[in-house]
Amino acid sequence: MSAYIMVRVNISDPIAYGQYIHHTPRVVDRFGGRFIVRGGELEMLEGEEETVRLAVIEFPSMDHAKRFYRSEEYQAVKCLREGAGEVQLYAIDGYAKEEWDSALKASKSLSL
Repeated sequence: MSAYIMVRVNISDPIAYGQYIHHTPRVVDRFGGRFIVRGGELEMLEGEEETVRLAVIEFPSMDHAKRFYRSEEYQAVKCLREGAGEVQLYAIDGYAKEEWDSALKASKSLSL
């Protein structure tokens, strides 16, 4: 099952962070990952407005995501962004199609 690394960054040094984002794609690719969200236009729909950068990286499995994060290659690249902002990274399992189908079926039988 796919797994994802979700990234939330409040950037304080755009130049240093810019160096980091130029190096990450090749390391992500090496572990079978790909960015499915990387920056882009952000519109706050609920909650307090913040100036943040969001990214979502898809990996073939949780093992791939963890190996990416713990790899020597990523740790070397990660040093480029240290001090460039406040960063939170989360690894999370994907939602299997079967689980979605089951939840959707149950939801369709409900009414308010």
